[in-house]
Amino acid sequence: MTSTEQTLSTTAGGGTDRRRWFALAIVMTAAFMDLVDVTIVNIAIPSIQREEGASFSQIQWITAGYALAFAAGLITGGRLGDIHGRKRIFLVGIGGFTVASALCGLAVNPEMLVAARFLQGGMAALMVPQVLSIVHATFPAHERGKVFGLFGAVVGLGAVSGPLLGALLTEWNLFGWGWRSIFLINLPVGVAGLILGGRFITESKAPRALKLDLVGVALVTLGLLMLLYPLIRGRELGWPVWGYGSMAGALVVLAALVAYERRKSARDGSPLVELSLFRVKSFAAGIAVQTVFGVGLGVFFLVWTLYMQVGLGWSPLKAGLTGVPFSIAVSVAAGMSVQKLVPRFGRKVLQAGALVMAAGVLLYVWESAHYGLAVTPWQMALPLVVMGVGMGLIVAPLTDAILSEVPREHAGSASGLINTVQQMGNALGLGLVSVVFFGTISEHLRPEQVGPAFADAFRNALGWVAVVMVAIFLLMFALPKRPAQHVEGEQAPAGHQEPALV
Repeated sequence: MTSTEQTLSTTAGGGTDRRRWFALAIVMTAAFMDLVDVTIVNIAIPSIQREEGASFSQIQWITAGYALAFAAGLITGGRLGDIHGRKRIFLVGIGGFTVASALCGLAVNPEMLVAARFLQGGMAALMVPQVLSIVHATFPAHERGKVFGLFGAVVGLGAVSGPLLGALLTEWNLFGWGWRSIFLINLPVGVAGLILGGRFITESKAPRALKLDLVGVALVTLGLLMLLYPLIRGRELGWPVWGYGSMAGALVVLAALVAYERRKSARDGSPLVELSLFRVKSFAAGIAVQTVFGVGLGVFFLVWTLYMQVGLGWSPLKAGLTGVPFSIAVSVAAGMSVQKLVPRFGRKVLQAGALVMAAGVLLYVWESAHYGLAVTPWQMALPLVVMGVGMGLIVAPLTDAILSEVPREHAGSASGLINTVQQMGNALGLGLVSVVFFGTISEHLRPEQVGPAFADAFRNALGWVAVVMVAIFLLMFALPKRPAQHVEGEQAPAGHQEPALV
């Protein structure tokens, strides 16, 4: 997405003012719907597996498919808005997201649900990048700080409320829908957003939009599928030779992507990935941090849910409530990190966050082993709060740290790439669950063996998450010691910084 945005002129009349605040409410609601939908699904995964007979690989695709489609389409979705109009593409996205949600809720088998989740992720990639672009085009520079603050609050609320809302909807079993209600709840919200968005959002386009790079999108998607498919299906299929060939071939495809992007950049200056950005040391390191961080979180959140609901036999509501201290700790620490700590201590705050999160993970491993299957939610609270504090110290200031040395003319492209690699890392982490979690569980377990097997697999997966956090700590040495402060209004956020709770 370009960083040069068309700012709409607003009249002094109160009607115009009201219209733009209505437009803000609509796009924020759409962003909230996407955020909740990402976090809400994890808590319902065990119910989907139990009621629909989904295999382990299918429940991975239910989450990874959304992340993969979302990642592959984010930058293109932003550029489509710049070219064809943010309002138009936003309405297409929210309409498609609503239809995909209906298909998820009406899925007759796991295969249909997986396909609908891919569609839902693709539609979110059209809808979400328009949110901040519409805000930037609708509000003057002196109001954007307040508006982006509201957006941050929506992100935090979505992160906190998603798992709990998913637990409540699953537990209440509204109209006998069970887990389906977590998707069907989007229908009235989506329809209202579609109708009101058409009425209150003002159209805007970029004065000079970059061209689409559909070949780049195809190569990214193909490379990730060639990597993820054998990872997710490998255990079920006995790790066939073709799987290793596919994973090796993914590297060839990604190398072809780099070569193609170089040629496209020289030809028309509109590549999907602005490769010149990687000559900026802090940006290259930050992208690596963002990707690896996404991998760690992708592993943790899925195995955590399975551990609580399948291994310990807890209800969705009990599991959802257990995660509340974690979400609150993330939100509180994120606010302190940006406002007080990073301006004073710089990069050390992010590095401390990685080590604190690793400590919380190891404390969780110890508690799981010490208390066994008798562990209680209040006993989990301490490691979850420690982990949440560590994550909060990282997630809020990381984007600024990555962008601090990027030339301002490339800020839009860099922001879109940051969001994309986070989702790609998340999809890769979900794929690795087959190796670090399911790979340690026998295929044929007696009922009394399920709990201990899932608890052992959980501890094994968390050991790898701790290793990831240490790797992130080391990568952060390449970030600038003190991120530069951007002047408000000079830089348009591109895409959407997805919360880490996915």
